[in-house]
Amino acid sequence: MDSMKQTTETSVSKKLTKQEKSWILYDVANSAFILIITATIPIYFAQLTSAAGISESRNTTLWGTTTAIAIFILAILSPILGALADYEHMKKKIFTFFLGMGITGGILFIIAPNWITFLIFFIIARIGYSACNIFYDSMLVDVTTNERMDVLSSFGYAFGYIGSCIPFILGILLILFAPISHGEGMNDRVIEMKLSFVITMVWWIVMSIPLLKNVKQNYFLPSQKGIVKHSFIRLGKTFVTIKKDKKLLYFIIGYFFYIDGVYTIISMATTYGGEVGIDSIAMILALLLTQFVAFPFAILSGKLSSKFGTMKMIKFYIIMYAGICIYGYGLDTEMEFWILAVAVGMCQGGIQALSRSQFGKLVPKNESSEYFGFFDIFGKFADFFGPLLLAITAFFFHSSKYGVLSLVILFIIGFFFLIKSEKYESKEKAV
Repeated sequence: MDSMKQTTETSVSKKLTKQEKSWILYDVANSAFILIITATIPIYFAQLTSAAGISESRNTTLWGTTTAIAIFILAILSPILGALADYEHMKKKIFTFFLGMGITGGILFIIAPNWITFLIFFIIARIGYSACNIFYDSMLVDVTTNERMDVLSSFGYAFGYIGSCIPFILGILLILFAPISHGEGMNDRVIEMKLSFVITMVWWIVMSIPLLKNVKQNYFLPSQKGIVKHSFIRLGKTFVTIKKDKKLLYFIIGYFFYIDGVYTIISMATTYGGEVGIDSIAMILALLLTQFVAFPFAILSGKLSSKFGTMKMIKFYIIMYAGICIYGYGLDTEMEFWILAVAVGMCQGGIQALSRSQFGKLVPKNESSEYFGFFDIFGKFADFFGPLLLAITAFFFHSSKYGVLSLVILFIIGFFFLIKSEKYESKEKAV
């Protein structure tokens, strides 16, 4: 037992390989896009809808519904794309296609003439971004070992948070130091916001190059004729396998519920903050602080998981998020929003990184893309229901506060299913 522990510690402490570093850099690349989705794009969209005479509550409904549509489309496609990507040489090809789609959609929504065309191009960009993540996450099994997955996954999120701040800060400086003749508020600086989006798209392209160049698909199924047909056959078999594997099934169900709350808080934070009256610049600076806080805490999560166990750390973060929702329900001042931003930064990287690595340990490596497709469909349907819940709440009650509070239920259910997954894991070890 001691020798096994020593071997694991040696494996984890080993320097990062070229493939591992290249894999981490893509998290740096795509995190810049998700940061502007969280921070500046909702403000820009609010300016478009305001110019069209649309109310703030209606804006929340439109933004939440659009996010839900993009995620719903990808949730349907995820397992199919994942199954196709498991064949030899396919993972990188499909990844590259959706990378191009995401960046193209991002460039188009920058030049969109009105809020309707903006939403159409945004959906294209969001689908491209999210599809890439299926294959990126599944590449985790190609670039490292089970013993290093927690640490590497945590490094990915950590450097994604801190690295994404570079193009974001450049964009914010551009916006804040725009000529006063444009107006004093962020909503008056449309051209500068568009230029900040361009910086993000260029960053996304450049930082993706190492992965495209250095990461290889080491685990795959042999190529054969009729891979589309065989992919659908495999999907059916995999679904049956997941149903039988209670440890994996309960983990995925639990993940569906708790990640729903996590993604909703991330994607709707700026919109919600604006609704309760938080200043736009204060919100963006607070969310930037979240990125800096998340960097060390994401790395810490990987180290703590090796000491306390991955599942225990995930459950700890779920409890923290439940408290964040309760706190968010009563949020109505700028200082409270700053406190909330710090709290979210302490746990959002850890819960995502450890969920990804825990799943990577549970699935067969040569079918990782297909399994991560299923993993993604649960995650995306979760991300679909959360924003939709807030959108419905805003529509009927003219406030999202009750929607934020209701997220606590999702974390409780997620916690319950993780406990069930652990029980089956314990039974397997006993046998």
